[in-house]
Amino acid sequence: MVDVRHYTLVLLSAILFIGTVYSVFQDTYLDTSNPLLSALPHKLSHTHYFATKTNPLNVYFIKKSWGWTSALFLFSYLTAPPQTRTKDRLFKYLTLTGIWLLFTSWFFGPALFERLTVLSGGECVFTLPSGDLITVPNELCYTKSTITHHTHPDLFVDTTTFPSEGWRVIPRLRRGHDISGHVFLLTMSTLFLVDQLRPSFKVGRWSSIHTWAIAANIVLVAIWLFATYTTSVYFHSPFEKFSGYLLGVASFGLTQILFGGDVQTHPQAQRA
Repeated sequence: MVDVRHYTLVLLSAILFIGTVYSVFQDTYLDTSNPLLSALPHKLSHTHYFATKTNPLNVYFIKKSWGWTSALFLFSYLTAPPQTRTKDRLFKYLTLTGIWLLFTSWFFGPALFERLTVLSGGECVFTLPSGDLITVPNELCYTKSTITHHTHPDLFVDTTTFPSEGWRVIPRLRRGHDISGHVFLLTMSTLFLVDQLRPSFKVGRWSSIHTWAIAANIVLVAIWLFATYTTSVYFHSPFEKFSGYLLGVASFGLTQILFGGDVQTHPQAQRA
């Protein structure tokens, strides 16, 4: 029997592999862990639309990927046939939401992504308008503090040129292994959404509103696959993308181990 999860995993892997190989041979990717490069516009931003970080796909979709995934999962779940609305589906979603929070927002303080960057040699830095690179305590990156020469004068004692009045900056963790959070979330989101479509496909009879929900989920999966390609071509080193991919697959795989990979329905609802 066809398992759409397997086909999606193969397709996702192929897209990431092809995009990454292309980025290496054509030298199109931006090494985001290099503080001297990450502070500058992408070298292809003037000729390649998706190489700029301000393109709508990145700003409105990729950076909010788990929000979009959550919204369309809930749209599909709440409009699905009653027998398909099982607790295991919700537990899978809550587990992945917890993983997302631990890696991107909080893990007994700094998020896991931040901790891993520091453990791999990362430093909290910012770049002055003159181009000088300043290293500051990691806590300023953890708290995403805004720095000016008025709020943190001790950070500028060794500089020869002060920034202009009104200049401000938020330091970033650089130099360590910067796991691609975008690839992680896109991989996890794509596999999760496809998995959540399976109960509806098994039932086969949908209300009109659930048909719209299914269509919206399929469109979002297509967007995530395209976003995976643009990310693989233009951003992060190959190893950073690969580690983000492995983390996304492992997170999804955990839900399959904990809550099962078979399509389950409510027997009571089926008899009714």
